[in-house]
Amino acid sequence: MADKIRIIGVPMDLGASRRGVDMGPSALRVAGLQSRLKQLGRQVEDIGNIAVRQAEEQHYGVKNAKYLEEISETCKGLAEIVGRTLAEDQMPLVLGGDHSIAVGTTAGVAAHFQKQSKRIGMIWLDAHGDMNTPETSPSGNVHGMPLASLMGYGPAELTLLAGSKPMVEPRNVSLVGVRDLDARERRLVKESGVHIFTMRDIDERGMREVMAEALRFATDDTAGVAVSLDMDVVDPADAPGVGTPVRGGMTYREAHLAMEMIADSRAMVSLELVEINPVIDLHNTTAILGVELILSGLGKKIL
Repeated sequence: MADKIRIIGVPMDLGASRRGVDMGPSALRVAGLQSRLKQLGRQVEDIGNIAVRQAEEQHYGVKNAKYLEEISETCKGLAEIVGRTLAEDQMPLVLGGDHSIAVGTTAGVAAHFQKQSKRIGMIWLDAHGDMNTPETSPSGNVHGMPLASLMGYGPAELTLLAGSKPMVEPRNVSLVGVRDLDARERRLVKESGVHIFTMRDIDERGMREVMAEALRFATDDTAGVAVSLDMDVVDPADAPGVGTPVRGGMTYREAHLAMEMIADSRAMVSLELVEINPVIDLHNTTAILGVELILSGLGKKIL
């Protein structure tokens, strides 16, 4: 894990139907992200936000994949910045924005390691599967499609951003904290070979055992692990300001344990945090928790 961290803001809400997650990067910065990272002893560079088109400026395009062209364009730019960050021996810390930005982050990471003939693993912490395609999506919102795209399912505008597909092999993907899947999405989840750990798994087995197994799959013959943290994986009682809240999520401590175990693995090569919506948050609670979880993922310990 690199000691130098580059913060990259991606104020995108084109992939979601509820507006407001474009303010997520600002909320995390206001919550003291940079100063807290420096207290951990990390060198931090914040390059600000990348340019994202506003929804008001254009038509959404096709109904089953709204704003696909604009999202692809943003993700392509993000991928280039992420790749350059890794080449400069810095760790990309990407602040969203809705979850469609994960295609850009992961494309940059995957392409970087593909040049070394290596592949990456993925830990995806989310209440949702994010494994819809334009054919299965009930809403046409692209933030419900990024994980499918990373594994090669979906429109070429997303699946081919790293140059070849899949960006991540399904057997190296662990999806943790799921509790809300769309009916037609379930089929791809089951058929793809992705490793899925639902909230029931966490209830029955405990977070420690679940994360140990999730990390084992993600680190199996990979050069490192890209971590994608959707704040809706945490229960709305602790993270009220998210794009699509679902009751029955991870507790405050379970979320911290998951991130602490990721830090202990020393396998993380990139981290993104998405779907904070300050419009519906309470006193920036969700962003403050987001900063705490980032710190846990980067090695902050109680003792």
